[in-house]
Amino acid sequence: MLNAEKAKPKTGWILFLTSLGFFMSMMDSMIVTTASTAIRSDFSISVDQLQWALNAYNIAIAAVLLVGVALGDRLGHRKVYELGLLIFVIGSILCALSGNIMSLIVARVVEGVGASVITPMSMAILTANVPVESRGKALGIWSGIGGLALIVGPALGGIIVAKIAWQWIFWINVPIGLICILLSQQKLPETKAGSQKINVLDSLLVVLTSAGLIWALSASKSVKIPTAAIIVAVLSVLFALLLVWRQKREDFPLIPLSFFQRWQFTGANLATALLYAAMYGVVFFLPQFFQVVGHVNAMIAGMEMLPWTGMLVLVAPFAGRAVDRFGEQLIAIFGLFLQGLGYLLIGLIVHDGYTYSLTIVPLGLAGIGLSMAGPALQKAVLGAVSPKNLGKASGLYNMFRLFGGAIGVTISVLIFYAIGSADTSLEFSRGFQAAMIGAGGLSLIGILSALRWRQNA
Repeated sequence: MLNAEKAKPKTGWILFLTSLGFFMSMMDSMIVTTASTAIRSDFSISVDQLQWALNAYNIAIAAVLLVGVALGDRLGHRKVYELGLLIFVIGSILCALSGNIMSLIVARVVEGVGASVITPMSMAILTANVPVESRGKALGIWSGIGGLALIVGPALGGIIVAKIAWQWIFWINVPIGLICILLSQQKLPETKAGSQKINVLDSLLVVLTSAGLIWALSASKSVKIPTAAIIVAVLSVLFALLLVWRQKREDFPLIPLSFFQRWQFTGANLATALLYAAMYGVVFFLPQFFQVVGHVNAMIAGMEMLPWTGMLVLVAPFAGRAVDRFGEQLIAIFGLFLQGLGYLLIGLIVHDGYTYSLTIVPLGLAGIGLSMAGPALQKAVLGAVSPKNLGKASGLYNMFRLFGGAIGVTISVLIFYAIGSADTSLEFSRGFQAAMIGAGGLSLIGILSALRWRQNA
């Protein structure tokens, strides 16, 4: 049975501190994109080398996430949340002190290990201590604050790189992380879900499967997929099959397969993967499109994304209330539809020599859709399990989000190069249009997963 050390924890502090950790981990993935050019110039490296400093963060998160969740269930969600923040701070210090690309990649892995438990633990703590009738609102605010990283990250990174040095995008994490740890010790309640022993072999299989699949997807961003990526993907699938076989026979599985017997859980996670597959495919190409075809600089390109990213902050809290009032299924379907419609409209109207003003309304629609579907799907996943399993459910939710993002980028790049290229603005425009239509299609397919919830809930 889920237990808490404090009978009446203050919801305001819980929401603030869990959102702060989530915001910091999300911002760190976004802020690095702005500093990438400065890092590449400082280390005299290629774009291919640089991308692994970015990918290492997400790979580490995916690899360790479920193991971290199991530790949280056993040791306490707050303790592991604070441990994740501490590791994240240490990783940030190592990143700032890196003198070459290899040391930066290793430091980013350390950061990712810390971030891997920050998000699921913050979700578990928040969900366990907020009444069910207010959970959608709380998750909406949590999502909105995390989504703020999409706006603040690139802009703040640009200012720091221009005015100080790229190392300071990591130094700023240190005081924020330490303050969050100290306040968490005082203000956050402790929750646990059990004391089962953690199976070392299962944990290793989770790490190998997750890291291998995400790495293979990250390495496959071209029409010609590298042989190494194919080999790693095949091995990862074999590890996954072995993991599933073992989970069926475990008394206390790391991944309870019984969760997936409820279509609300399975369908919401599949819809989540498709929601973020569409979003990350757009995140990868939209800034490039504004710069290559729209002929603007990186700062202006970031500003032109505001009709989309700004909605994550403006709409998410209201979307959370709508979820509480109208239910997860309806809001999730509506959100997936609006996101898909927005991307499809952009794919149909943009071209070489386009007018930016034509994209404002579709970008806004897509942002509203993402802001609505996110909290709805979170609540659906967490509401499909018992309170003692909130940590594992939040971990699996974030795994689907990460895999969805990796798959989305891969699909978008493959579509882009199948139709266009980066050689000229005209060819880039053609590839971008196709990628946007593909992203819109992924979002609309997500509706199919949500439509069946009531049949098998």
